[in-house]
Amino acid sequence: MGLSEADTRAKLIDPAIHARGWTEDLIRREETAGAIEILGGKARRLAHGRVDYTLRVRVNAETQPVAVALIEAKAEHLSPAHGLEQGKAYATCKRLNVPFIFASNGHQYVEYDRSTGLTSNPRPLGDFPTPDLLRARYEAAVGFRLTDDAARPLLARYPGGEATRRYYQDAAIRAILEKLARGERRALLSLATGAGKTFIAVNLLKRIADAGQLRRALFVCDRDELRKQAAAAFQNAFGADAATVTRADAAKNAHILIATYQTLDVASDEGDANFLLQHYPTNYFSHIVIDECHRSAWGKWSRILERNPDAVQIGLTATPRQLQITEDAAASRETRADARITADNYRHFGEPVYEYDMSQGIEDGYLAACEILRRDIFLEHYTETERESGLTQQDLWNKLLTDAITGERLTLEEVRAL
Repeated sequence: MGLSEADTRAKLIDPAIHARGWTEDLIRREETAGAIEILGGKARRLAHGRVDYTLRVRVNAETQPVAVALIEAKAEHLSPAHGLEQGKAYATCKRLNVPFIFASNGHQYVEYDRSTGLTSNPRPLGDFPTPDLLRARYEAAVGFRLTDDAARPLLARYPGGEATRRYYQDAAIRAILEKLARGERRALLSLATGAGKTFIAVNLLKRIADAGQLRRALFVCDRDELRKQAAAAFQNAFGADAATVTRADAAKNAHILIATYQTLDVASDEGDANFLLQHYPTNYFSHIVIDECHRSAWGKWSRILERNPDAVQIGLTATPRQLQITEDAAASRETRADARITADNYRHFGEPVYEYDMSQGIEDGYLAACEILRRDIFLEHYTETERESGLTQQDLWNKLLTDAITGERLTLEEVRAL
């Protein structure tokens, strides 16, 4: 019996990649909080979370390291390709937002390349790519060089240090900065509620500002409570240079403005121009972040974005929706509205550059675990559920019956005909 997975990493993989130039400052072990299980109706957190072993490159000692690869250690007695089927590799790459994933048993390694979708044959671990080689391959994959001016925000350090962020927040920020470095100016992020979208927005704009590439930024939300929370987070990072927009104060002395859509859209005292048009000329903002961009639809945000066509425009959402519209569903007003919102968001911002859903957050231990309770339709306290016993005509007697698609009332005779 060979070494365990942990011993393989410590005794075989670490020494081998150290010899190839991967010093400890270029290696980061991303440990999650540990999932919460519900047993017998009680929540219990697992002692340890998952540990991801990421490799990073840096331009110099002062710059932020940029994650480019992941290593999955396999027990010494297993094949290096064990468990590295393409579907799993692709999902892992996307979760960490890295183009390359490696798996090794301490003697050989295999590589999955996200850009090509190919997995290599086993190779000796002594031939593992050096940091310079992997950096060059990363730059070829993303389409820019880390020394380019457009990539400077990627090299800006986290203002509060890396201990303040979670792995997926770093992955989301890098995904946006990589897209901007390629010269694109619109991006969409999809993260579950509670995953820290405001943290991402603050650190994203802070790193852009520290790189000298931010003129004025606008963060827009649709509720006063969210504006208050966002203002506290932005002011913690930017100090007095972040200010809340109110009807009485356009906050034009600040470089980071936090506003609700309702404030920007309200009519001015003069009558014909609204607050946005009255106080902020065309292309006043270099960067705009729209929080919960799905909620108010394209129509409500359009004036802000169209007023600043040259700005970097970033949408944040917790609930991206891609609905299949069938002939029957076409009659549903809500379904058509949802489809339009999704189509407009995706048409404007593009597909999400990074996604982190609720199930992944629960698995990582960052979001509350859920317990699914199944209930009968009528809650009649039958000894068997309706899934087991089925429904009879008597069960439907004196019940309010509606068509699930149209919402129209149905009679018992119409239900029998179905």
